[in-house]
Amino acid sequence: MNEGGVTKMLTLGAVAGFVGVAATAFAAGWERFWVNWILWLLFVLTIGLGCLFIVALEHVVGAKWSVPLRRVPERLSSLTLLMGPALLIALFALPVLYPWTRPEAHNDPLIAGKAVWLNVPFFCARVAACLGLWLISYRLLVSGSIRQDRDKDFRFNVRARRFAPVFMVILGITITIVAFDWIAGLEPTWYSDVFGVYLFAGTFLAGLSAATLVVLHLFARGRLPGVQRDHIYNLGGFLFAFTVFWAYIGFAQYLLMWYANLPEEVFWYKERLEGLWGLLVLVLAVFHFFVPFIVLIPRDAKTESKRLVWVAAIMLMAHWLDLYWMVFPVLGKGPLFGWPELSFAVFFLSASAMWVRRLTARGETMPVGDPFLQEGLEFRL
Repeated sequence: MNEGGVTKMLTLGAVAGFVGVAATAFAAGWERFWVNWILWLLFVLTIGLGCLFIVALEHVVGAKWSVPLRRVPERLSSLTLLMGPALLIALFALPVLYPWTRPEAHNDPLIAGKAVWLNVPFFCARVAACLGLWLISYRLLVSGSIRQDRDKDFRFNVRARRFAPVFMVILGITITIVAFDWIAGLEPTWYSDVFGVYLFAGTFLAGLSAATLVVLHLFARGRLPGVQRDHIYNLGGFLFAFTVFWAYIGFAQYLLMWYANLPEEVFWYKERLEGLWGLLVLVLAVFHFFVPFIVLIPRDAKTESKRLVWVAAIMLMAHWLDLYWMVFPVLGKGPLFGWPELSFAVFFLSASAMWVRRLTARGETMPVGDPFLQEGLEFRL
């Protein structure tokens, strides 16, 4: 399919999805509308933040091998900006989905004890602060890199290397806020020490999977001249390593709660391990850990493009399923997969793809102004 055909298909998908999204509020109810909105907002947002983390990580460690690939996560990190308006719209979900916003909720001592944190003005302030910090980070780490294509200013590398460690702190704080505000806040009596780390693990894997898919797409079409299979191997190695990290954090959180058996902790897992939700946990374990882990064990698998495409796509779908498993039980029903969920999927995926394609079509596919580009192209294992 040519470029014009793809653009038309995505446009039609976005329009059709929008119609379905609008119909959801009236035909399926506001609760189902907002829970789908929160789910897809978090999915796209975590991909963007994961890619921004990849960009910052390169500057923190002074990596050269990844310079030829850096423009891909830079472009994908702009999804964070795209989700800014969606995040502000999601504030209207507070009185519908979040029980701590209701006056009678503070009769519960567990919620009343969190009133300093769980109140609407402070919640809105946190959203604004997160958006502001992400915008500043994007301008310093990504916009500067794109300008460097024109002015070849080496000072960008110095500024980015100085700011990147600061961004690591920013991401650690803001991703924890997102985890506790938008996900754990759906059931505010729940408590977890490592939930922010768990969401970070999924965020990095989602960003890495999306970046890997786009890199392999461009690589197959010859749009990354000079990039070798050794570069691809490193992407496969990161996918393999952080699959294990995600599984470790997820199991550690569950094991600690199972062992302590505290009422304010175990109820969250109890409602997510019963009925069809328990079956989803098995599906999640298989496709978010066992399949990628086993498939990527051989060394050659980390450079085989077709296999990496499938693994990265499976991990993106597993990340969505992970968020679904965390968010949807708040409705008090079993898993729901109907036309409202399909409409949200078509709308958010089409809009995100159009956004990324628009940015990718402009400018260079590599940071041609980076003085370390040639050294990165010469990288060999």
